[in-house]
Amino acid sequence: MAGKEATVYIVDVGRTMGERKYGRTQTNLDWALEYVWDKITTTVATGRKTFNVGVLGLRTDETKNAMQDDEDYEHITVFQELGQMLMPDVRRLRNDLVVNKTSTGDAISALVIAIQMIAEKCKKLQYFRKIILITDARAPMQTEDLSQITKKLKEDNIELVILGVDFDDADYGFKEESKPGEKEEHEEILRTLCADCGGVFGTLAQAVDELQIPRTKSVKPTPTFKGLLTLGNPEMFEDSLTIDVERYAKTMKASPPSASSFAVRDGVSDATQSTATLSNGEGGGQDGDGLSNIQRTFTYQVDDEDAPGGKRDLQRDELSKGYEYGRTAVHISESDQNVVRFETQPGLDIIGFVEKKKYQRYLEMSRANVLVSQKHNDKASMALSSLIHALYELDTYAIGRLVSKENRDPKIVMLAPNIEREFECLYEIELPFAEDIRSYKFPPLDRVLTVSGKELKVHRNLPNDELQDAMSAYVDSMDLSTFVKDDEGEDAEYAPMDETYNPTLHRLQQVIKHRAVFPGAEPPPVFDILTKYSKPPDELVEQSQPVLDRVIKAGDVKKVPPKARGRRWSRKEAPKPLSDLDVAALLAQDPKRRTKRIDPQNAIPEFIQLLASDDTVKLEDMHDACKQLKFIIFDWIKHSMGNTGYGRALEGIRVMREQMNDYEEPAPFNDFLKELKKKVLGGELGGDRQEMWYRVRVNKMYPIFKEECSTSEYTEEEAKNFLRPT
Repeated sequence: MAGKEATVYIVDVGRTMGERKYGRTQTNLDWALEYVWDKITTTVATGRKTFNVGVLGLRTDETKNAMQDDEDYEHITVFQELGQMLMPDVRRLRNDLVVNKTSTGDAISALVIAIQMIAEKCKKLQYFRKIILITDARAPMQTEDLSQITKKLKEDNIELVILGVDFDDADYGFKEESKPGEKEEHEEILRTLCADCGGVFGTLAQAVDELQIPRTKSVKPTPTFKGLLTLGNPEMFEDSLTIDVERYAKTMKASPPSASSFAVRDGVSDATQSTATLSNGEGGGQDGDGLSNIQRTFTYQVDDEDAPGGKRDLQRDELSKGYEYGRTAVHISESDQNVVRFETQPGLDIIGFVEKKKYQRYLEMSRANVLVSQKHNDKASMALSSLIHALYELDTYAIGRLVSKENRDPKIVMLAPNIEREFECLYEIELPFAEDIRSYKFPPLDRVLTVSGKELKVHRNLPNDELQDAMSAYVDSMDLSTFVKDDEGEDAEYAPMDETYNPTLHRLQQVIKHRAVFPGAEPPPVFDILTKYSKPPDELVEQSQPVLDRVIKAGDVKKVPPKARGRRWSRKEAPKPLSDLDVAALLAQDPKRRTKRIDPQNAIPEFIQLLASDDTVKLEDMHDACKQLKFIIFDWIKHSMGNTGYGRALEGIRVMREQMNDYEEPAPFNDFLKELKKKVLGGELGGDRQEMWYRVRVNKMYPIFKEECSTSEYTEEEAKNFLRPT
């Protein structure tokens, strides 16, 4: 069971927190709230009722607390009582935590109120207690009762964290110059308080900087298998080995938070006032978050000629299960399934051993699991330890058959020994069955095989010795394992495993937390730590450039010019067929004919051939060809029996659009499309031909727009709107 927590944040909102210092564009309060919002939203995201959060305002214009009648506790306001915090509370706090006009308010008194809040909430129950004080220490303090406060913090086991705006920190390397004497005195008082009660004292700059580093999540391990590890058959042989073991996950894939499906309720205009916990799947309470759950319904239909619309509705209980086999759905009745079901019993049986040097690592199929002995079972611990040491000394892995639960499919697993100073275990990873392995043959990389079977060691597709040496030197020059120095001056790895993070996962969490507090703001910039290892360090790239130049020279690497796009004369010559048979020429009109008329029986090939003539195409010839094809398309539609001619007309439209786009002459096609829409929707092409325009829309025959051709008069949005029938 997860532990309970109670955390109180004391935030200084006095007048001096509105200042901007040392080149910061934010006020001191906004800078401090970066830390507060990050911690609070992380707590809210867990959704756990056992995570209690309280917020105190220090140096507020008003006074609102349990001891407000005492003048020592003036200008302290309880913004949030200890309890589960939800999104409406975060939005309310955003309006409460603003710079106030007062300069008085005792931080020590605020600590007393925070201690009282925790005592009333937690009583003598087992809680993780914590107080976080954020201040610039610019207000007077009452220090007479510090010893009693220190004693109470220790008795209640409350962790105290004090973060100061521009506090001196030798370890972090910050010291405020020309610091006011009052602030210096108060800073020393708070430092001593933290030291006496074993708390944490630091400068706010370090805390904000460390927010960029993703925090690891501690998860309580849950066993995925409890049973017997056996070597031999214990039912038949008395000397078989039987050990009570438990299996836990060693590694788990961290997935980004998934989106929930909600709809904006009627009468709610702002859909971003979001994510309080919904009750009973309905919209929020009276405060409301403006959302409601989406209710899903499923309808099952089958083809039926006798039913209206050719479809018949079915209930879910009328359906049968089908299993995918290739692209075919195979039906197996439940009675047949009971006959062929493979009945298994839970257990892990060792079925063989393999030498470590012969084990092929690429066979591993799953995440790693840890196999340990049963808790509080000394006999099982001794037996498993003996097996682990035997495998370790023989440099051998065990192969096992695992059934985690009754009637589960069996798995083949590999068991590898692991021995550490105070911990021993077996690592377990799933292996494939023989049917799971697909063997593919690829041509060798170090030689070329000719059709006759001859092997060539020297070939234009094979690297020569000079290129091999140059590439080897380049790989060595880009070595990251010794690029940086550690604290002791020794070579260290540039990108250690525990400092590389998943950018997608942590960037999404960063944006969600920011958007939760500021729903209308733009997403914050990406943390540097998430992009640091996305490219090699500039210093290393510059250092390796001479070696890279050597590789380029040895490999005769040349830059490929960008593919030309545009008019006909910038195109490459079409590839010549192996048969020397020019299909386009066979389909085209006789080149000896002087007239440039397009035959309606062979319109599309002749239109393409006319534009692809060896002679330079004149603009008037291009417009004339489009005009001829236009009237031919009109004729196809007008004399179409039903929709029989629509397909040919649609292909003509597509070809004309493609050709005019390539020649960067959008006007002929766009003018034709305007006329086509007018005639089709106006019934001028043989009656009601609206289905033809529907096909134009479905196939997205937009007018050529500016993003495709700069000389067009249409934007992309206008082109899409053009296809609407109105």
